Amino acid sequence: MPMETISAAVDRLSAAGYTADFRAEPAGLRVVGTGCVHPPEALLIDEIVRFEGATDPGDEAIVFALRCPVHGGKGTYTVAYGASMPAIDADMVQRLRAQA
Repeated sequence: MPMETISAAVDRLSAAGYTADFRAEPAGLRVVGTGCVHPPEALLIDEIVRFEGATDPGDEAIVFALRCPVHGGKGTYTVAYGASMPAIDADMVQRLRAQA
């Protein structure tokens, strides 16, 4: 079975209703294109898809499928991980929580 690509994972999750795109900023995770910012602790992780570069550690990434339990909105948050992860993304990832 061939490995899923990042774009295929995002497309699959989008088809499952994870249509928002989250980006990290100092106040929390912003839904791109809106003024809505969520503290990471308020979002639930429904799925994590991890990608490892076969030859280049710079190809390592994680796609989080996130859900807001209060408003019901769902979206994805894609980050590089490892040494190339920006500090703001590292902070957000540490503050996210898995579904209870």
